[in-house]
Amino acid sequence: MAAKIQIPDDLKKDLPPSTWGKILGATPIVMTVIATMLAGLASSEMTKAQYDRSAAAQLQSKAGDQWSFYQAKKLRGAMARNSLDLLAATVDLTPLTAEVLPKADAATIAALVNNQLPAATPAKFEDAVNTAITDVASSAPEAETTAVLAKIKPAALADALTAAKDAADAFDNATKSVNKAVDKLDESLMTGDKNVFRSFSAARLRYTAERYEAEAKLNQAVANVYELQVRQNNYTAEKHHRRSGKFFYGMLASQMAVIISTFAVAARKRSFLWSIAAAAGALAVSFSIYVYLYV
Repeated sequence: MAAKIQIPDDLKKDLPPSTWGKILGATPIVMTVIATMLAGLASSEMTKAQYDRSAAAQLQSKAGDQWSFYQAKKLRGAMARNSLDLLAATVDLTPLTAEVLPKADAATIAALVNNQLPAATPAKFEDAVNTAITDVASSAPEAETTAVLAKIKPAALADALTAAKDAADAFDNATKSVNKAVDKLDESLMTGDKNVFRSFSAARLRYTAERYEAEAKLNQAVANVYELQVRQNNYTAEKHHRRSGKFFYGMLASQMAVIISTFAVAARKRSFLWSIAAAAGALAVSFSIYVYLYV
């Protein structure tokens, strides 16, 4: 029969066989695990911050493209308006009639004769998105804009961007047939009656100016949403950066607990020093939970 294993009295004295003694005995291991976990959380938050910064840079580039489209179309619209003013000041223009537009469809006649473009329906956004756009356009304080963006979910901005792009695409598709018809009429009327061609040219310039202005507004809406996404990604990057720093402080506290408990093992004063280590570890865990939930 195997002999019963007896724990030496010296070991029992160093580590009391109570529940609290067992907890204190596990302190170095637990604190090491917590320190490793907090180091991983700090690294994870920093990675998220870097990702959001990179995403913000990409979105800023896309916003710049949309602002370039906006400016180019506003410029072309202004040039068409100037050309129309010069034409009106140079020659006498008679109103264009549908009778002089051979084989023109209803949309083309409406655009050239009645000065009616296809409907350019702007996208509808949530109230919070509209408020944020207004704040950015009016150069509101950064803190005010950030407070509004914090209440907007990224999915809401993604939906707003999709709606803005769909509105721009819908107007482009609606004007394609009119644009082609205008080009064909320009070729056919150029060699005909000069007065008719002058009237057509004036109507074409008026249509072109208004079309570019409508397209510019739609591109502006897309650019505005991109700008909001840039600011939101920068805001979340800052948030992740702060969380990373807080988790790092928690990791330092846990490592301090490991060091203290290690000294306690060496000094054989585990009950007192391990109590300090356990308290430090509990503080680190509590602080980390607070950062994870509220910061």
